[in-house]
Amino acid sequence: MRYILALDAGTTSVRAIVFDHEGQICAVAQEEIRQIFPQPGWVEHDPQEIWLTQVVVAVEALDRAHIRPYDVVGAGIANQRETTIVWDRETGNPVYNAIVWQDRRTAGMCDELRAAGHDGTIQKLTGLILDPYFSATKIAWILDHIPGARARAEAGKLICGTVETWLIWKLTGGKKVHVTDVSNASRTMLFNLHTGVWDKDLLKLFRIPENMLPTVRSSSEVYGEIATPGLAHIALAGAAGDQQAALFGQLCVQPGLAKNTYGTGCFLLQNIGTKPVASTQRLLTTVAWKIGKKQEFALEGSVFVGGAIMQWLRDGLQLVRSAQEADMLAASVPDSGGVVFVPAFTGLGAPHWDPYARGLIIGLTRDTRAAHIARAALEGVAFQVADLIDAMHADTGKHLKELRVDGGAARSEPMMQFQADLLGVPVVRPAVVETTALGAAYFAGLAVGFWQNTAAIATQWQIEKVFEPTMSRTRVAELRGRWNEALGRTKNWEPKEKKTIRPKKRKK
Repeated sequence: MRYILALDAGTTSVRAIVFDHEGQICAVAQEEIRQIFPQPGWVEHDPQEIWLTQVVVAVEALDRAHIRPYDVVGAGIANQRETTIVWDRETGNPVYNAIVWQDRRTAGMCDELRAAGHDGTIQKLTGLILDPYFSATKIAWILDHIPGARARAEAGKLICGTVETWLIWKLTGGKKVHVTDVSNASRTMLFNLHTGVWDKDLLKLFRIPENMLPTVRSSSEVYGEIATPGLAHIALAGAAGDQQAALFGQLCVQPGLAKNTYGTGCFLLQNIGTKPVASTQRLLTTVAWKIGKKQEFALEGSVFVGGAIMQWLRDGLQLVRSAQEADMLAASVPDSGGVVFVPAFTGLGAPHWDPYARGLIIGLTRDTRAAHIARAALEGVAFQVADLIDAMHADTGKHLKELRVDGGAARSEPMMQFQADLLGVPVVRPAVVETTALGAAYFAGLAVGFWQNTAAIATQWQIEKVFEPTMSRTRVAELRGRWNEALGRTKNWEPKEKKTIRPKKRKK
């Protein structure tokens, strides 16, 4: 027996999953990683913790599967996207914590660039909306705020990348393999969708030296061998942003097919084929993947707080002890009792793009119980996804026939049923909900010949459960009307930064 190893470097945890040739899970290991909040709206991770924890769970997964590294023909990486790390080219030491995709500290820089009229150009070149979400302003912030960082970068001593780039660099040891895949490159706000290379004008705009950036490769090819003890000689053969990996893992390989991942955030992607299409609804156009010479694209809508609401109910409010308990609590009441919960903890993503929005719970009465708040929290995630579906329909002119779902929070029965009710279409949950890791495994397996082509894996996708809509459209319209009222009250809550975060130019 031979196997594929998937490394799933998520936002709140890292996992390693061993898959067999039938795409079935043989073993899983997972550990949470610390969430660092230095200031309100700031979110960071320790890069060394990401790397070391990823190694620990990978070794543990092999041990649980009772296999050794030579039984593994390849490893693929799926990673939290946009999260940015800058490190020393020689020592491999980070100069600062990883700035997470949820981080809002560069909202002021984005406001400044928008006021200068750069937002239209950025969207045209990259397919992205000017927002702190993406990597470019995070890199610029580190160069501007860490003493000596800009001088070291300009001297070629610092390099940068998203999490898969960092892991590939560390896993290959002293080989110094500095690469990214095209799907992750397309999330930096520095990559030109039309030319397929780093855009010199954007690098100049954000004042980022090109020699800091990794080489852009396809999503399915051998980048190098792992040198880390316990995993040595496994080929690193695939990488993709976690949401693109999930799209592939759900086998949405034909234009028009869509999936939504309920992870830390929620990410709705629809395959749009081999040509990028600009969104008129403030959605993103992004690279889906590149296999061989064929590159495909997707439309995407992003919700910043999805399954993370479970973690907040557990750790923030200490209302429950687990996600399963939150589900049980939410299912114990027939509805939210009039409570609406907008989980805009780190602003609003698509189609609103408001970094100054903040979370809101409204509709509380003396009758409100913990169960109503838990249910409203789950419903708040589903409402955001419904908003994305509406925007995607307006862009494509096509109604979804079904929504394929995955991610940890897709296990929530009350959330999935409410999602189907809102959308009025079936919500389809596959037998393997770890489709992010499965997609990474597929990319790696295709690169090393473990699977011959996508047709060979197409039969592996199997349905576990279908949630059919049961709610009347009149009731849905009423609920969405109340949601929109609450949503409007969350916007522009935080005061905008008055001062630019860019340093003043030195006087000559």
